[in-house]
Amino acid sequence: MRVIAGKARRLPLKTVPGMDTRPTTDRIKETLFNILQNDIYGIRFLDVFSGSGGIGIEALSRGAKEAYFIEQNRAAAECIRQNLAFTHLAKDAVVMQCDVFSAFGRMEGQSPFQIIFMDPPYRQELEKSVLEYFTSHQPSFVDEDTVIIIEALMDTDFSYAQSLGFEFLRVKEYKTNKHVFLRMQKRERL
Repeated sequence: MRVIAGKARRLPLKTVPGMDTRPTTDRIKETLFNILQNDIYGIRFLDVFSGSGGIGIEALSRGAKEAYFIEQNRAAAECIRQNLAFTHLAKDAVVMQCDVFSAFGRMEGQSPFQIIFMDPPYRQELEKSVLEYFTSHQPSFVDEDTVIIIEALMDTDFSYAQSLGFEFLRVKEYKTNKHVFLRMQKRERL
């Protein structure tokens, strides 16, 4: 695994030993960032279920103003810190080693992220729990312009997303998984 482009281009990244994390392959990461290339510079980026931090680090390398990483696993969070130090991107990053919902509570009051990426463990419906949280809590760091990208297995059902108040922007399919791009539907102003 490596940084594909930008300031830290070609630098190798550490991964967490074992099967607790599932790094996004370089090929899929490159495809994702080709889609996002015009939307990265100067943004706030949130990497949820960060693993070794490869996606958020790629965003920083390509010009994101700042990136937050949420990772509960201690070894993975330490791996993110080491990767950020090695790539010289740590000054623009915040690593939160805690569960996702605790991190969301701590971030309340912050300005919106332009992109939120999440790659949760498969088949646990954690992506649905996060989307339900965004709908029910309406946190300050997610707004109608925030693009939410979820990496999931190809057969993961997202039919519930519209009923939660999200619109589909696009779905990019790969061999065994996909990226689902969502945005909160615009709410009528009173």
